[in-house]
Amino acid sequence: MTAVPSEEEVHDVLGIGFGPSNLALAIAVEEHNRTAPAADRLSAVFFEREPAFSWHRGMLIEGTTMQVSFLKDLVTLRNPASDFSFLSYLHAKHRLVDFINHKTMFPTRVEYHDYLEWAAERVSDVVRYGAEVVELHRSGDHFEAVVRHGGQLEVHRARNVVLAVGLEASLPPGAELGERVWHNLDLLHRVDELTEPPRRCVVVGAGQSAAEVTEYLHRTFPAAEVCAVFSRYGYSPADDSPFANRVFDPQAVDDFHAASPEVRRQLLDYHRNTNYSVVDLDLIEQLYAISYQEKVRGEERLRILNASRVREVAHRDGGVAVTVEFLPTGERTELDADLLVYATGCRPRDPERLLGETAQDCERDEEGRLRVERDYRVRTRTDLPGGIYLQGGTEHTHGLTSSLLSNGAVRAGEIRDSILTRRRARPAQPAREVSFA
Repeated sequence: MTAVPSEEEVHDVLGIGFGPSNLALAIAVEEHNRTAPAADRLSAVFFEREPAFSWHRGMLIEGTTMQVSFLKDLVTLRNPASDFSFLSYLHAKHRLVDFINHKTMFPTRVEYHDYLEWAAERVSDVVRYGAEVVELHRSGDHFEAVVRHGGQLEVHRARNVVLAVGLEASLPPGAELGERVWHNLDLLHRVDELTEPPRRCVVVGAGQSAAEVTEYLHRTFPAAEVCAVFSRYGYSPADDSPFANRVFDPQAVDDFHAASPEVRRQLLDYHRNTNYSVVDLDLIEQLYAISYQEKVRGEERLRILNASRVREVAHRDGGVAVTVEFLPTGERTELDADLLVYATGCRPRDPERLLGETAQDCERDEEGRLRVERDYRVRTRTDLPGGIYLQGGTEHTHGLTSSLLSNGAVRAGEIRDSILTRRRARPAQPAREVSFA
């Protein structure tokens, strides 16, 4: 299929993916353009393969809450006066007083998703949904992105590219998804496909998502047995204490980027329990209370198979046979289950598959990972038409906030300002005025 050149001008910013990270960037660009003189405004366009804004819809379990404060929204840490803040959203929805009375810093995940949709709608004129970038290459003084949209291929041009391609499911070695074997990212999308309630569910994983899936299945299917399988002896609580939370501060990004590789590894190891394979203490205590009360009643539907690991999975019609090994003794138990859910985490999608020929110009460290400057720009061996920026996939250079919401507002502002600074250093470029809803 031949790609058709777009009639649009060469944009200053072309964003690939439109989740919270590039949404925050679109807002940062819009707020700059509100007050900047015409010659200093930025032209931006974003491409998102989903048909509408979406952020982990498969895990929008009713009642689950955010793990970060609402003050770490799309804008507040960058611009506390922004009308794109979570508080501005509450005011627009006539719920500000109600939320204050709720006395919480952590809204439900469903409400926060609604906030993100509200913000995305206000910048919708710079987003092309249902559009997937399939290739990126350089051409003269700009990049060209080949975009599949509406059954056709289009070529869009830009001086800078910002990749925010999100996360993908991480599975144990050898694991395969199927009709009755899911990853938790697809939970709510797939649960409605069940033609009858499951009799037994197996959930693999020891982190927040695993605990949430376990609680959800136990609550949703009141006749089902739910088996939680993990190699730890128990769920570990997340360290969200005030001093530990400083690892997510904007200043911590400066410290991490300036550190030696050895110190970076130490910091990641020290503070993994703030984010990885940990669970909110309230949820741990809720699951323990459920387990205890079921023992009191003599009808245990929630089974905690701790210090255990899945050794074999055999697919069968309408279900799956799961062999679980108890690690201390090697004893094996076969669970005849209707559903197996891997809640085994996510990993950043590889941005290099989109870079095409430009990948050979990117510098890598001794482990083959992309070298990334403090402003989130990929370091290159040769001069490129502009910058390639990453939102995500930079934990090895920027620390734990690489793909998290905690620092999204500040990160977006830093990328915007880097693009502005680098453009001002070049000969003046004509820029159109961008209008936003």
